[in-house]
Order: sequence, then C-alpha cells, then structure tokens
Amino acid sequence: MGYLRIFNPHPVKTGDGAQAEDLLLEVHLRDPILQVEVGKFVSGTEMLHLAVLHSRKLCVYSVSGTLGNVEHGNQYQIKLMYEHNLQRTACNMTYGSFGGVKGRDLICIQSMDGMLMVFEQESYAFGRFLPGSLLPGPLAYSSRTDSFITVSSCQQVESYKYQVLAFATDADKRQETEQQKLGSGKRLVVDWTLNIGEQALDICIVSFNQLASSVFVLGERNFFCLKDNGQIRFMKKLDCSPSCFLPYCSVSEGTMNTLIGNHNNMLHIYQDVTLKWATQLPHIPVAVRVGCLHDLKGVIVTLSDDGHLQCSYLGTDPSLFQAPKVESRELHYDELDIELKELQKIIKDVNKSQGIWPVTEREDDLKVSAMVSPNVDSVSQATDVEVGIDLIPSVTVKVTLQNRLALQKAKLSVYVQPPLVLTCDQFTFEFMAPEMSRTVAFSVYLKGSYTPPELEGNAVVSYSRPSDRNPDGIPRVIQCKFRLPLKLICLPGQPSKTASHKLTIDTNKSPVSLLSLFPGFANQSEDDQVNIMGFRFLGGSRVTLLASKTSQRYRIQSEQFEDLWLITNELIIRLQEYFEKQGIKDFACSFSGSMPLQEYFELIDHHFELRINGEKLEELLSERAVQFRAIQRRLLTRFKDKTPAPLQHLDTLLDGTYKQVIALADAVEENQDNLFQSFTKLRSATHLVILLIGLWQKLSPDQVAILEAAFLPLQQDTQELGWEETVDAAISHLLKTCLSKSSKEQALNLSSQLNIPKDTSRLKKHITLLCDRLAKGGRLCLSTDATAPQIMVMPGGCTTIPESDLEERSIEQDSTELFTNHKHLNLETPLPGKKLGGLHQ
Repeated sequence: MGYLRIFNPHPVKTGDGAQAEDLLLEVHLRDPILQVEVGKFVSGTEMLHLAVLHSRKLCVYSVSGTLGNVEHGNQYQIKLMYEHNLQRTACNMTYGSFGGVKGRDLICIQSMDGMLMVFEQESYAFGRFLPGSLLPGPLAYSSRTDSFITVSSCQQVESYKYQVLAFATDADKRQETEQQKLGSGKRLVVDWTLNIGEQALDICIVSFNQLASSVFVLGERNFFCLKDNGQIRFMKKLDCSPSCFLPYCSVSEGTMNTLIGNHNNMLHIYQDVTLKWATQLPHIPVAVRVGCLHDLKGVIVTLSDDGHLQCSYLGTDPSLFQAPKVESRELHYDELDIELKELQKIIKDVNKSQGIWPVTEREDDLKVSAMVSPNVDSVSQATDVEVGIDLIPSVTVKVTLQNRLALQKAKLSVYVQPPLVLTCDQFTFEFMAPEMSRTVAFSVYLKGSYTPPELEGNAVVSYSRPSDRNPDGIPRVIQCKFRLPLKLICLPGQPSKTASHKLTIDTNKSPVSLLSLFPGFANQSEDDQVNIMGFRFLGGSRVTLLASKTSQRYRIQSEQFEDLWLITNELIIRLQEYFEKQGIKDFACSFSGSMPLQEYFELIDHHFELRINGEKLEELLSERAVQFRAIQRRLLTRFKDKTPAPLQHLDTLLDGTYKQVIALADAVEENQDNLFQSFTKLRSATHLVILLIGLWQKLSPDQVAILEAAFLPLQQDTQELGWEETVDAAISHLLKTCLSKSSKEQALNLSSQLNIPKDTSRLKKHITLLCDRLAKGGRLCLSTDATAPQIMVMPGGCTTIPESDLEERSIEQDSTELFTNHKHLNLETPLPGKKLGGLHQ
C-alpha cells in the first residue's frame, strides 16, 4: 500500500504488548514498495541512506531525528535526496561496491524482462539484458568475486562478472548489426551455472572471513550452499514448503547456521544440514532477520504477509516457582476399594438409566434419503470411459438431507462399487439451519469394461451435533443405501439356447411373464417369446434368462460363471416385489441343483495366480532397480576418476537395465489391473455362491450375513493382506466353533498371522467341508461358548466326522460328488497323521 514504517521496539518486560512510541516514523509514499535497502547511496558522504524500490521508480532518502524534551518528544523525518524514474518495470535490486569502488555503494536493479540496470548513486551507468531471460529470479551481489548471482527461469543458478557486464554490448543496441555478427564487440557470457532443478525463493551470500565465502540458495524444496565457483558444499531437502531464510554465523568453527521459516508456521534452525532447533510461530514468516536490540543479542525479527512484526529469541524463561512439599499421609487401600466400587456402581446406574441423549432424538437429528431416477439421463454424463461402446448411459441420483436441529460441518460421501464411478462423490455443508432441507444430485456410470459385483450404493453423512457438554459438537454418522437400475450396465441382447454355465431357481408359485418382470429389456423381434430373454452387459458378455412354461422354475445361463450373479439376484428381487404387490406373502425361492464349486474354484485359482505373479514381478523389479543403481555407481566412479578407465560396455548395460526396469514396471501395472478385475469377478461369484447356499439350506438372513462376513471380508485386495488367507481363517473359525463336530476341533488354535498361502488347496478343501457340514444339518451362529449347544440338528441328525485318513478321503469324495456339476473336484490328499475333519495345518 506504499506505507514505509520504522520501528524501535523496546518492551518493558517479557510478554508486553506493543507501545505507541515503538513506531518512530510512518510515511505514505503512494507507490507500492518492492524492496528497501540501507547503504552509502549519496555522493560526497559515507553516511547510510535508505533506498526504496518502487515498480517504476528508485528513491533514496536520508533519515534524521530531532531530540525532544521528553521521551516521546523525539521527532524523525525523511528527506528525498534523489530519485530515478525507470523505463522498465522493476522486480528487485541489490547493492554493493561494484568493481571494487571505495566508500560508496552502487545499485543494480533487475527488471521484469530480465534487464540489469546499474546506477552509480545519482547517475545511470548502463543496462544489460541477461541472455535467454524469461522470468526474473532472486538477485544477489558477491563482493568477494565481484559478480551478480541469480536463478534463471531454466532453474539454473547463474553468475555474471561485473566486468563482463560493464564491457558487454549496451542494452539499447540489442539488435545485432552486421559488424557484431562478424565477431566484433563483447558478448555477455555467464561465468558459471549450476542446475538445481527448481525455482528459487531467495539468494543470500555470506562471507564471515576473507578465506571462505558461501552462496546460499533457498529453493522450493531444498536449500543449497555453494562455493564461489558454483560447486555445491552441501544441500538439505526440506520437509515443508519454505517461505524465507537467513544464514548467519555459527558458534562452531567451520559451520554455518541457517534460519528457515515455512508455511506450517514453523521456524527451523539448521547447523549446516543438521536440525538444531524448531519453534512455532503465530504466523507464516515472509522475512526473517537477526539483530541486536537494546543490548539483547540474537533477536529474531520475523514479518508476516499481513504486517505482523515480531521480535523473539531462542531459549526459555527460567521458572522461579517451586512446588510446595506435599504432606505425606498413609493410604488406606480398603477404603479406596470401597469408594471405587461405589463410584463404579454410580457410573453403571447412570449408563443404564439414561444415555447422552435418547435414541429417537438422535435419529431425528438428520434424515437422509436417496432417490434414483427411473430413466437414464437424456445427455449421458459418462466421461473418460474405458468401455468399447460409443454411448455409455448414466443415471442421476438425488440425495436429500433433512435436519431438525442446527448442524455443523455436515459432509456427504457417496460410494459405489467399481468400475461404477460418480461425477461427484463428496459434498460439504458448513452449516445447516434448523428444519432445513438440502438436495444434491450426481450421476453414476460404468467406466471399466467389466461388470461391478453389486448395484448397491451407499450415501454416508458425517456431521457434528452441538450439545451442552460439548459446544464444538459430537461427531455422528448416518447412512442411506440406494439401488441402481440394471439398465445402467446392461442392454437388451439376443438370447442364446446354449451356454457353458447354467443355474435353475425353483419357486413355489406359478411362473411370471418375463416381459412384466423386465419391462425395459424386451426384444422387439421376439415379443411372442415371453419365456426367454437376453441381456448384454456393456463389457460384452451375454446372459440368457428362461422361464419354464410347465414348471415353476427359472433358468439363468451364461458363458461366464460370475456373470450369472447380477441377473440371478435381480430376478429374485423382482419376483419378490412382484408377489408383494399381488399381496402374496408366502413366496419363496429354493435351489436344489448341485453347488457349482468347481467353477468357483477356477476363479479362486486365477485370482491367486495373479497375486503370485505380482509378487514375482515386484521381486524382479526390485532386483533390476538394485542392479541399475549399482551400474550407476560404477559409471559415476569412472567419470569422476582423474585418469578415466574405459567404460567396458557399462553404458550398454545401463541402457539395457533401464529398459528392463521400464518393462517390468509396465508389467506390474498391467498385473495390478488384471488382479483388480479378477477380484471384482471373484466377489461376484462369491455373492452368487452365498446366495445359492442360502437358498439351498433355507438359511435365515442372520446366517447369510455370517456367510457374507466370512467370504467377503475385504473391499480391496492387496499383496500384504489378500482374500485367500483372510477367508481361510474365517472359514476355519466357523469349522472350529459353530460347525465343529468334536471337542478336539474346538481345541485347535488358529495361526495369529495371516500370510499368503503356498496354494489354494487348503482353502478349497475348507469351503467344501463347510458346504458338507451345512448339508448335514450344521447351522451358523456367533456364540463363542464352546460348551453351549452351537448346532441346530435337523431331523436325521449329523454324522460324526471320521478321524482316519481313509474315512476323510471318502468324505471328500462324497462332498465332491455332491457339490460339483458334471465335474469332479481334485483336492490334494491329506497328509498322514493330520486329522480333525480336514483342518490341516
């Protein structure tokens, strides 16, 4: 804003606020001030003057004071000595005894277009354009080498000798004449350059003695200490984004201290590259200096971008408080136990009688509802899709929040199953007034070329509810599920009479016309065939649905086993809704076919094979990276040697290793994509198997939920924690507890660590055994008491599990014939001596 202020802070005691007489002088100079420097800028005198740089003007002032009779009667004023009107917009300036002049300081101003303008006090000396300048950088002058140091837009530190600048071609004659092209005249050449690979915030040149001088450069992520010739003394990678810095002398010989302020309101003090001190500031410093104020040495002065000036020092104030001695008294432990029991009883009574607030009130705080549009969007919102179809449909979902009380910081997060994606999945409401309703809308569409495992979405709202005990609000979470339409991922297709995988669902009601169940998927060419319908997923696979004309059965068939899940689930849901509208409440579905475990196991093997392949690729990539770094070290040693030896094809080896690293990284990425798709297909098949087991054994919703928790424990599959070992541990626990047949099984201990198995045979054996015990009457429950009756025995009872190897093999063969369709399971033969019904360690 053009205000120049001079302060002289003098606190009476530590912690006092600002005094009125601290401000010695305030002048409004009207033009914005870019930089202020103090030096010998006036001819004929060696007194210090103040140079103020504006965008189009350089002004030099003298500052003087007049003593008054009382302390606050002192008067200070500034007087303009001279000014230079600039032809170009200024960026920054530096000063010094350019060329070794004595008793005066010269000023060099850098313009926004890369021109250096040198002023010899009241007169203009010359101007030079820096070669290849695009954007101006920080500028500093080194008196030891008589050169200017800056950082160019090429992210290089550049040094220009003053003598070279003085004798180079004048900036006013920038156009090259024919004589200059022939080689006459001086060209402006750089003395040395150093590529630091980032933009610089500031440059500081420190010379504590005549023997050594250092150039400090503060980058955006590192700070560098350079020698006079541009060689790096040391560099330090910074953890936070820096805002300012200041090198100063150190108490240790041969080291330098550096103050670095960052955007986390911190001030770090480094001794060379070692962090010696860190302190918190109340603001982000944009400038920092160290001075001596009122005989207090080492005062750190920081300035924020909003004009907050602070003087502070490192250290701690001594604490003069001494804690008084506590009278020692004897403890009576019996009385303490009685008092503790009384307090615990009071706490229990309070928790039983009343909570923090009633449950109904909490539920009424916020209501969340989701409405899915019945039709696809007229203009599809699908962008950046990876499906090979021109038009991918999208569906609009509206989520409404209705609150009874005032709520703070409500955040709505929406989740759908990949490869379904949302146009926007995060919404934030800073404040919601009482009795207020907010509605947000977003679109859902398919991005990948495979089908999602579920069509359900979830809207989760986290908010803060203020209370008397906690004014900031108590965090609460409420969620609402919504179901996406089948038409989002599926189109009408040509039905097929033959397929590799088939399922038959039995019902207890007469068959329903498929046209009434799936009104949007009727094929116009075959309207007369009401008992057959085709579906084509956007990923390319096809599913056919047939309804029997004579029996109460429906058949679903497809070329891919996992594709059966969504259509089967959709069929059962629509049948239940259809009969509910008819007023029929006893509708039920069942499954009496053979359990398709063999097809399920093939998907498990494929997923496990991709996991093993991923581990091998990552090991190979690690080996090649180690090899690449080793070759780099050998090459660097050769290049640094004063008498270089021949490379001996190390460069060829480096190039070949680099290509191998890139190829392996691409293979790892491709394997991760394939693994993600395989896990999605495995989840679809798992949903289908759980559904079929529930229909087959007529399991209750609670028991189906236990199966889902055991078979679907992970939303994401990683190399560290995979699906196979997690599911194996869960199923083993079920076989030990609620599905155990003897106390010996219950005595087995599961492994405390989950590691990737060598193969999937153990997992497949346990899944088969689980189905076998369910078929023989076992039921799922979460009771942990081993002595409690954990099995609901069906009529006919359960046969005990044989404990000899021969009987174990016969059980496996029986279960194989029971659960596979036209195929036989190939399970590994159990190890001799391992018993307990297939729970092999």
